[in-house]
Amino acid sequence: MTGKHELLGEYDVVVVGGGSSGAAAARRLAERGVGSVVLLEAGPSDEGRDEVLTLRRWTELLESEYDYDYTIEPQERGNGNIRHARAKVLGGCSSHNSCIAFFTPERDLRQWVELGAAGWSPEEVAPAIAGVRERVHVDEPPEDNPLNHAVIEACAELGLPTTRFNQSGELRPGAGRFQINVSDGIRQSSSVSYLHPLGALPSNLEVLTGTRALRVLIDRGRATGVATDRGIIRARHEVVLSAGAFDTPKLLMLSGVGPADQLRALGIDVVADLPVGEHLLDHPEGVLNWSSRKPLDFPSAQLWEVGIFACVEDPVHPDLMFHLGLEVFDMQTGPAGYPTAEQGFALTPNVARARSEGTVRLRSANPDDKPLIDFRYFTDPEGYDERIMLAGVHLAREIMAQAPLREWVDKELSPGAAMVEDADLSEYVRRTANTVYHPAGTCRMGAPDAPTTVVDPRLRVLGIEALRVADASVFPSMTTVNPNLTCMMIGERVARFITGS
Repeated sequence: MTGKHELLGEYDVVVVGGGSSGAAAARRLAERGVGSVVLLEAGPSDEGRDEVLTLRRWTELLESEYDYDYTIEPQERGNGNIRHARAKVLGGCSSHNSCIAFFTPERDLRQWVELGAAGWSPEEVAPAIAGVRERVHVDEPPEDNPLNHAVIEACAELGLPTTRFNQSGELRPGAGRFQINVSDGIRQSSSVSYLHPLGALPSNLEVLTGTRALRVLIDRGRATGVATDRGIIRARHEVVLSAGAFDTPKLLMLSGVGPADQLRALGIDVVADLPVGEHLLDHPEGVLNWSSRKPLDFPSAQLWEVGIFACVEDPVHPDLMFHLGLEVFDMQTGPAGYPTAEQGFALTPNVARARSEGTVRLRSANPDDKPLIDFRYFTDPEGYDERIMLAGVHLAREIMAQAPLREWVDKELSPGAAMVEDADLSEYVRRTANTVYHPAGTCRMGAPDAPTTVVDPRLRVLGIEALRVADASVFPSMTTVNPNLTCMMIGERVARFITGS
């Protein structure tokens, strides 16, 4: 057995994290002739694992052997009981999610440019999005059901037009069936789309599963490899971190790259003083549940197939999003004492561009310790997130009151029709909120001279040669939509940056 300090291998490029961005990056790097590439994944392969590959079984993966199951710190104004699922399997969260597929809205990319991410305009990102479209099968689910149609019709009666998503670069208010990355019931994760079959990978690409990165090796300001629990892996050319918005900052900080005062307090030698772990973003999600008058025994691809976008404070670009669940979503409302039902459905308003920012910190210098995660939900000083969420509660009730849904709606389970005061509704929705599992922003991309920047617009870590970050942690601001395909796009882009293609 190879020891932790023995040389396990040497490659031109080392990619850490076989998830949404990392799998895409590794495949494209190998195809573009960068030399030898190794992709490191702490979890097992997903190949041949039906419980992972069969999309309809995605809820079985929560709190399973494939889930890091991160807890968060107590929240002053939000729900501290939220558990953030993060995938421990090849494909990362694209092997773990419900496969709701959105390409990055042009409005979001323009904002990234305004925030200092030069070169990320819709036109400049278009080739990378085309690369994702080439590899990842995206379509509306083949199954259909009458409740989906009834909700879409109810939205139309409220002036939210029926729409098809991903038909243009701009996102507009409306309701429609999600597109999802699935084919014949099998999720089209980054691993399925970019790596399978593993036995037929390019000869210059190696995938090492069951290999956990402990820290980046940095010598005189240059990344030279990665220390893993199996041994040392050397990088002749570059190291790319794609471990996600929790574990990428953790790896950087364990390697001496992060807030200097925090690192010194833990006895870690400081290599670069950067705001790693700041600016933690998410899509906080409120939950309203109803029992159903009729059985919901129709087929479903993954139980969450309709999306609704509305404008609250932005008159043009949606700032409120809903997911329709074909189940009572009682993960948070049940423990809080609200009733459930065997047959029911949920509308989950979420703040599409939340302004509250949290942090990811190290608990200690021990790589085995989980990071300390504090989202600081609903703490933005202007109260924006709370206003958007409260507007979502009211709109959800309006949707369910429309004529197309009268034959479906039995009674409101949570918070219950008796709760009508805004102060009470706000308290309810914040304390029983869940997450859409979209942490981002902790290694923020921006102008090299900005104090909030960790990586420059070519995804290079400031002050460290041959080290890049490519995952959701680089987001300058949250995407309005589910970000999984955006993460794959970032993997495509980092490969282009490294190869100059």
